[in-house]
Amino acid sequence: MTIDYLRISVTDRCNLRCIYCNPSGDNQTAPPEETLTCEEIRRLAWLFVARGVTRVRLTGGEPLLRDDIVKIVAELAPIEGIRDLAMTTNGLLLPRYAASLRRAGLHRVNVSVDSVDPDDYTTITGADLLSRVLAGIEHALDAGLKPVKLNAVILKGVNESQVLPLVDFGRRHGLIVRFIEYAPTDRSTRAPSDYVPTAHIRSIVEGAFGPLTTLIAPPGGGPAVYYRLPGGETSVGFISGRSSIFCRTCSRIRLTSRGHLRPCLYSSHTCDLRTLLRGGADDNALLAAIDAVCAQKKVHTKATAGYEEFLMRNVGG
Repeated sequence: MTIDYLRISVTDRCNLRCIYCNPSGDNQTAPPEETLTCEEIRRLAWLFVARGVTRVRLTGGEPLLRDDIVKIVAELAPIEGIRDLAMTTNGLLLPRYAASLRRAGLHRVNVSVDSVDPDDYTTITGADLLSRVLAGIEHALDAGLKPVKLNAVILKGVNESQVLPLVDFGRRHGLIVRFIEYAPTDRSTRAPSDYVPTAHIRSIVEGAFGPLTTLIAPPGGGPAVYYRLPGGETSVGFISGRSSIFCRTCSRIRLTSRGHLRPCLYSSHTCDLRTLLRGGADDNALLAAIDAVCAQKKVHTKATAGYEEFLMRNVGG
């Protein structure tokens, strides 16, 4: 397994209170001095590229809440070896930033939107702002941040009715729609039993559009499995982190906004790169720390055990 995909959280702040992620609105936000600076992010990204990373995704929290987010993109885009520079956003600030992000060198965006019904969207996110998100998607398309992918988490009894409207929205606007199985983050979010398996979502899609038989691979890689709808160009993806653990093939590694490197989202094992950076560590010392975490990542059974352990410890299985 080659680790070639780095996810960088540039902030832990968010401007929504999604019921499956942060219903209390408590982000436990790090003080500014504990968050990686633009220059630190660039230095670490360069070192990761030296170790084989070719894809970088900027995440949060909500990454567009960083005042210097365009500068961060502009610093990363010229790094030789990064062939895919992307961002995951909730879309609220895309009307303001889409064009400048594209000019700075961002390739594409994923937009998290779990419903195209305003009432459902408000229930899920705690904010009546769907119209702004839809405007953000239009701005992203106009700016050339393509392909635009929609990320949708389907919850039992909440937005199951939105599967087909989301697919139809994707068809009409030339978007790739991806359905992500819900995985709880802690005890304050939805119950584990609220997740809707990929098999059920796929059956809804196939019941309306016909069999999904053609496997395709849009840009970006990652854990999603993609299909093309019959008789059209629309793509649908499924990320099945609950019904089909994919640790064995996962090529991602994660850097938090505080500079902690994780081999897995759910791993309790981290390496504090920020302290090393600010303590004067040279590139060789930083590379050694990165190599150690990557070596741990490559033992897929540890990653799998970390995820299962997390579920048992935090949400009861």
